[in-house]
Amino acid sequence: MRHTLVRTSSLVVAFLVCAGLSLRGEGPPPQSRPATAPADAGPATQGAVLFRQECVFCHGVSAKGGMRGPDLTTGAWSHGGSDEELTATISGGVPGTAMPANNLPPVEIAQIIAYLRTVQQPPTPSRGDVARGETLFFGGGRCGACHIVQGRGGRVGPELTRVGSARSRGYLIESIREPGKFLTEHDGTGEAGARRYDTVVAVTNAGQTITGVAMNEDTFTVQIMDTADRIHSLVKRDLKSFRHEERSMMPAYGAAQVNDAALDDLVAYLQTLRTPTPTKKGGPQ
Repeated sequence: MRHTLVRTSSLVVAFLVCAGLSLRGEGPPPQSRPATAPADAGPATQGAVLFRQECVFCHGVSAKGGMRGPDLTTGAWSHGGSDEELTATISGGVPGTAMPANNLPPVEIAQIIAYLRTVQQPPTPSRGDVARGETLFFGGGRCGACHIVQGRGGRVGPELTRVGSARSRGYLIESIREPGKFLTEHDGTGEAGARRYDTVVAVTNAGQTITGVAMNEDTFTVQIMDTADRIHSLVKRDLKSFRHEERSMMPAYGAAQVNDAALDDLVAYLQTLRTPTPTKKGGPQ
């Protein structure tokens, strides 16, 4: 029983950064382990059961990504996509991230990889102009005012340096058209529900209203980053009011704000933001 609980807890975290962005933050371990697949089921079927038990909390239904974890169906892997490389990522972890080493049996790692192969989709070709998309991203105070890419841009929104490796084209479009549908988690401190890019509003006793994202929060204090990237460290008992609004700070960009052609350009640029292909050990440097 103890071995099962340790293995279960490890795998929940283990898939957080299996592919794409280093989205940190641990989720609560499952309370119980459902029944396994029949003994005569194929590896992919067994892997699907394991994925539903251990990974769906972070990576969503059918591995298409969730509020915490990246989409695992895009075929873009941050640390290599061969069976050998995926096995190393799952079993050995990724230093400097929330991806730990774990003692999952090799047969179960192979089963999960077999399942991921069945849901992997061919890359979706870009439909727009990358150069125009980059200009749109950083021009006019739009995306680049809140999102950082390779050290350039604002910080109040999620970093997008590797978003093309972590999210599908459909997800990117939905995030622009309906940004409040899924609120990405960040790597600040606080309870799981507080580590999200949702809008918070604090009103001080002096009447000052501060709107932004809670980067760090506990029972007594909160640190809010506003749209000018300024950090406000506040003691909650000294505030007139404080609330989470459960909505994204990013406005929805409908066709009136970003037409379909401009959207294609913007998404084409975002799809180029990928993790460099890792160099195999012993290979050319």
